[in-house]
Amino acid sequence: MEGVDEARVTGWFGDHVAQARPPLRFTLVAGGRSNLTFRVTDADGKAWVLRRPPTGHLLATAHDMGREYRIISALGPTPVPVPDAVGLCTDLDVNGAPFYVMSHVDGHILRTAADAERLLDETARRTAGLDLARVLAALHSVDVDAVGLGTLARREGYIARQLSRWYTQFQSSTAETGRRVPLVDEVHAGLAAHIPEQHGTAIVHGDYRLDNTVLRGDGTVAAVLDWELCTLGDPLADVGLLVVYWAEAGDETVALGEAPTAVPGFPTRAEMTARYGDITGRDVADLGFYIAFAYWKLACILEGVYTRYLGGSGGGDRSDFGGYGDKVVALAEAARQAL
Repeated sequence: MEGVDEARVTGWFGDHVAQARPPLRFTLVAGGRSNLTFRVTDADGKAWVLRRPPTGHLLATAHDMGREYRIISALGPTPVPVPDAVGLCTDLDVNGAPFYVMSHVDGHILRTAADAERLLDETARRTAGLDLARVLAALHSVDVDAVGLGTLARREGYIARQLSRWYTQFQSSTAETGRRVPLVDEVHAGLAAHIPEQHGTAIVHGDYRLDNTVLRGDGTVAAVLDWELCTLGDPLADVGLLVVYWAEAGDETVALGEAPTAVPGFPTRAEMTARYGDITGRDVADLGFYIAFAYWKLACILEGVYTRYLGGSGGGDRSDFGGYGDKVVALAEAARQAL
């Protein structure tokens, strides 16, 4: 299987995961747009999850397995639900790239409207939205020093740092392909000229959305996944991104993929942000800048994905990559309008 040296990874499990009984079966459950995620099942039916970088072209500073592992390890004892950290491998001789293993959390991941309608009733969908806001508030309330994440990143200047990081990676991607997307450049300039004062320092997930959580049957959040973009910074950036991802019926622009949150039962964006504000006490009345930043950031990320697909890497289904270039432009336009 691409992305897993089954014999050597099985050997690593034998040395580091006492409960695992070979043979192990590896199944790709997510890949191509970000880090590759594999379900690992042993002879007794016990399951774990393995995460590794995508194959082929990698953007600088991205796909740091040690960083993800450190974050879920630190958050384990907190009220933020995360999988248990099982082990980290940095020996490239094992699998050609670093990887880490975490516990498999049973539950539902809603990626499509059909998933939402099939797996949760309307009451559970409402619970899911409100609990997502509650868990985000819990994340932003974690004492970063108490959990050992105080040195994860600089605390101040979050938006400026993010603008620099994603613009540099966007430029790297377009330099490789020769593409020009001037609207991304235009919005970058507008965002850089209107950076608001940072609203304190918190652990920022960086990609907080419905399908990056595992839900129980009643809609409550069993685990938050995909900590690849986590850092320290302005908590309202997570709120703005959640708003962008949280599509409602009738929306003209859907950030990525389908829109499971547009089916009946889910709370509105206004209800989600109000719940977050009620719990944290933060003023969420004006999120316009953070919504614009979220759309722009997604455009930069998707340009990197598009570049990886054009280069033949990623490890996932390549059937839909052709529309990514147009999607980058659509997201940049949504950012311009929000700004």
